[in-house]
Formats: sequence, C-alpha cells, structure tokens
Amino acid sequence: MKVFNTMAGKEEDFHPRGEVVTMYVCGITAYDDSHIGHAMAYVIFDVIKRYLRFRGYKIKHIQNFTDIDDKIIQRASQLEIPPLRLANEYIERYFADMDALNIERADIYPRATEEIAQVIEIVQGLLAKGHAYEFEGSVYFRVRNFPAYGKLSHRNLSDMISQMCTYEEKKEYPLDFALWKASKPGEPFWESPWGRGRPGWHIECSAMALKYLGKSIDIHGGGQDLVFPHHENEIAQSESFTGQVPFVRYWLHSGIMQYDRQKMSKSTGNLVGVGEILKRFSPDAVRLFILSSHYRSPLTYSEEAVEASEKGAERLRWALTHQASAGKGVTTLNAELFEQRFVEAMDDDFNTAQAIAVLFELTREINRSAEEGVDIIEAQHILLKLAGVLGFTLREKTQSTPDTDAFIGLLASVRDDLRRNQQWQLADRIRKGLADLGVTLEDTPQGTRWKYKT
Repeated sequence: MKVFNTMAGKEEDFHPRGEVVTMYVCGITAYDDSHIGHAMAYVIFDVIKRYLRFRGYKIKHIQNFTDIDDKIIQRASQLEIPPLRLANEYIERYFADMDALNIERADIYPRATEEIAQVIEIVQGLLAKGHAYEFEGSVYFRVRNFPAYGKLSHRNLSDMISQMCTYEEKKEYPLDFALWKASKPGEPFWESPWGRGRPGWHIECSAMALKYLGKSIDIHGGGQDLVFPHHENEIAQSESFTGQVPFVRYWLHSGIMQYDRQKMSKSTGNLVGVGEILKRFSPDAVRLFILSSHYRSPLTYSEEAVEASEKGAERLRWALTHQASAGKGVTTLNAELFEQRFVEAMDDDFNTAQAIAVLFELTREINRSAEEGVDIIEAQHILLKLAGVLGFTLREKTQSTPDTDAFIGLLASVRDDLRRNQQWQLADRIRKGLADLGVTLEDTPQGTRWKYKT
C-alpha cells in the first residue's frame, strides 16, 4: 500500500508505527456554516479512515475545533452574542451537516479553549529551550532556531519573506509566529504566565496532537491550503518542544475545491453550503462527485456535475434492486476479481476515481447477469460492501419539491414565532410532526434551519 507523503514529495510505502494508526485531521474554525469545500476534505479523510480499517488497521482519529479566533470574535461581536456561544452553535451545525453526509465521527474532538493548560505547558517549554520569546504579553516562536523550517512546503526562508505582504515590527524576524496572543480590550482571555491572552492558531493543533496521539503520529491530514504556514509551523513547534523527529510520518493533503476557477472560501464569498446542497441532492451524489477525482487534485463545483453524480448514484442503487430469485443458481457472477481491482486502486494512494470505475463495471455486470438468470446475490453483497468503504449508503434520496420545501420553511417560521412568544408546547408539536415526516430542525441565532433526514 502506497500513500503520497507531502513531506517526501512522492509516494511511499505505508508502514505505521504500531497496530493502531494514529491520525490527526485539522478541523474547522467555528464561525460560519460548513460549505462544500469542507465536505470535500472531510469526505476524503473519512474514506481514508474507512479504507485503512477495511485493510485491517485500527484507527485512532482526532479532529480539532478552533473555538476561539479573531474571526469568531469578530462575527460574535456583529451578532452581539458571546464568542463561545457562537462557536458552539456552529459546531453543532457542523456535526449535523457531516452526519448527513455519512461521515464517521472522530474518536475525540478537542477544542482549543479546553486545552489551554496543554498550550501553556508547550509554550513554557519552548521559552525554556530558547525557541520562543515574549513581547508585551504575547509569545512568538523563533523560526531561525529551527533550521529545518520549510521542509514540508519545500521553501526557503528568503522566498517566504519576499512573498509576505506585511509583518509585525515587534517580531524579531518576519516569519516568527504567535504561540500566545495578548488579549485586546473586550476579548475573551485566559490567564497565563505572560498575562491574559489566548492561544495562537498553530499551537492548538500541536497541543492536541501531542496530548491525544503522542510525540510522533502516523497521519496528519488537511487541505493543501494548510501546508504553509499552518502545518509548517506545527512541525517547527512540535519537534522543537519534544525533540522527536519526525512529528508526523505521513502528511496527506486534499485538493482545493474551486468555484468558477477560483478557490472556494469564506473570504471570496463564493460558497455553497452543505445544508443547501443536501436539499437538492443525496449524500451519495455529493460523495460520488467528490470521490470521482483523485483526492489531491483540485475539484471544480458545478450543479451539473453533482446532477450527473446523482444519476451515477442511482445506477449503483439500481444494481441492488434486482431480486435474488432472478438467479437460477446454474452459474454465479464471480465478483471477487472486482474486489481485488478495487483494493489495487485504493492501495495506490487512495485512488477513489479508479475504485469507483470498478464499482460501475461491477454494476454493469450485475445488471447484465440478472437479465441472463445468473446468480448475483454474492456480487450484490460485494458491491454493497465496497460502496460502504467509500461511505455510500445507496439509500434512496428523500423526495423534495419546491412546494413541500416552501411549506416546511413556512412551518419552521411559524415555530420561530411560537418560540419567541414562549408557546413551547405548540412549537414542540411542530418539531415532532416534522421529525415524523423525516425533517430535522436546528435552532440557530439566525432562526430555525431545516433539512431532510437521510
């Protein structure tokens, strides 16, 4: 089995340290709804985890939440609610979206605000070793004290500096980065040896990875946009603190979701929310759209592409609808060869595009064999098993029409009014009635959000 290691810049044989594969994946900064770009990353690492388990590995999977950050503080201020309340609400909405996409949950979801003690311990250790310095209540990492800086992104210091737009004059060196940030008036803070403040963005991931997975982990995942500076900084501070090299054995990075040839991001505003897309398409269609390209390649979103994936998902479902009695038992479709080819594809750096091609070939064989009276029962079992490795449920999509969607939206709005008037009993009746019809309601600062159960 081979995986592409960003650090090496090539495929390498996969040899984890022990019986349990330790895996850390960077999570969301909880200040807005999850979009299809988030779905891309988390579907990919969900499949990687599922396939490793399929190949016999045990997995310990950690994924963090950044629940305090400049963006969270700014958004909370706009909405006039506490930052931690905002983060908690978007974390719950994240879970609802990812559950709907059939993404298995991590073993632990640590939050930055719950790991302050670990962060302070690491910062103190880096200061004691001369890898960090304090300035006006903030603490910065000394990049020049880590000679290997740039080894993940394959850049040198001078090139990095030349690409910077601005940098803080109070830092000793332009590339130095904050480990601890002194709090500004009105911001949330935690007490520390350097005064009131909060963790820098990069240090929280090192703190969580070291605490829950140890000094050296097998897989660290995230999007390609995190290679520099986030993951580069993680390596520098983690290896400087522990003295253990490497901090990570295999760095795996997913490609970037694009919209109209631009990176999909909150800053550009060209977002397609997960909740919105699941009102129109099935979770299987979304997963098929994402997994039909290699995970390291960029992917361009379009409704036409997802519509095509919906049709593809239906073809996979259709192969499972043939009745078992159709086979006369005289001959049996041998599907083991398809499973072997599926494994070969996935063993080659999780080549889901090729693995899906194998599933569609097996689907065609099932359909043809069913018409010829060949026993297809075992082949259907194998199709369902391999589809499950990719996270497909192959369940029918809940039917949605503009009229029913509008009516559900009206009921949700009426329920908001009832809640504002403290008519809890009637509001709960609407929630329960919609739940019985397969509709989930989620209460948010902006009102009630709804979606079909899957």
